[in-house]
Amino acid sequence: MTVTDLAPVPAPTTTYKVTGPRVLRSEWAKFWSLRSSWITLAVAVVLLIAFGAIAAATYSPDATATGGPPGPGSGDSDAVSLALTGVTFASLAVGVLGVLLSAGEYTTGMIRSTLAAVPRRLPVLWSKAAVIGPIVLALSTIAALAAFQLGKLGLDGEKIALSLGDDGVLRSLAGAGVYLGLVAVFGVALGVLLRSSAGAIAVLVGVLLILPGLASLLPDSWYDTMNPYFPSNAGSAVYALHQSSDALSAGAGLAVFGGWVALALVGAAVRLVRSDA
Repeated sequence: MTVTDLAPVPAPTTTYKVTGPRVLRSEWAKFWSLRSSWITLAVAVVLLIAFGAIAAATYSPDATATGGPPGPGSGDSDAVSLALTGVTFASLAVGVLGVLLSAGEYTTGMIRSTLAAVPRRLPVLWSKAAVIGPIVLALSTIAALAAFQLGKLGLDGEKIALSLGDDGVLRSLAGAGVYLGLVAVFGVALGVLLRSSAGAIAVLVGVLLILPGLASLLPDSWYDTMNPYFPSNAGSAVYALHQSSDALSAGAGLAVFGGWVALALVGAAVRLVRSDA
C-alpha cells in the first residue's frame, strides 16, 4: 500500500445554478436582515395611520367659514381623503427605503459580491423590485384601512362620514397601497440608476414634491396640460375617491405613474448591464 492509496479522497463539490427564484430568495433575506427595512417600514405605517387619524379627529366643517387655515376642513374633504392625509409622507419613507435597498449596496461595496454571484445582473434588479413592491403594497393597504377605521371614530355624525361598503372606498384605500408599492420600486430604480443614496433620495424628493411646484412657473396653458401627468399628481389620482375635472381617472393615473416607474427601471437596467460596479 502506498502513501497515495492512503490519501483522503476529496469530497465532491456541489454546484448551484443561479436561477430567478434563488436570486429572489437571496434578496428577500437581504431585505429582512437590514435594520433600516424594519425601521423605515414602521415609520411609513405610523405616518400613514397617525396623520389619517389626526386629520379625521381635528376635522371641522366650519374651518374655512371661520377664516381658519386651509386643511382638512376644506369643502373638498371626504372621509377617504382625510384617512389618506399621510400618503405623501409615507411615500417619502418607502421611496427612501427603495433607494437604500439598491444604492446602499453600492455605498458599502456589497454590490460586487452580489454581481459576482449573479453575473447576468438583471435578475438582481427585478428581484429587488419584486421583493419590496408587494411588501410595501400589503403593509400600506393594511395601514390605510386602519387609518380609515380610526378616522370613522372622529367623523361620527359628520356629513362626510363613509363606511367601507360605500362606492369607491375600498378601491381608494387599495389604490393608496398600490401607489406606495410603486413608489418603493421607483426608489429601487433610482438607486441603481444613480448609485448614490443621497443623489437618488434628492431626485426622489424633487420628482415627487418639488417638480409640481416648479411647474406652476410655466405658462398657464402648458401647466394645465402637463400638471396631471407629473408622477405625484398621476399617483394621487390612483387613490382619489372623487376625481376633479383637471385630474386623470384612477386607471389613467395608474398607467401614467406606472409608466414613470417603468421608465426608471429601464434606465436602471441599462446602466446595470453596461457599467462596471
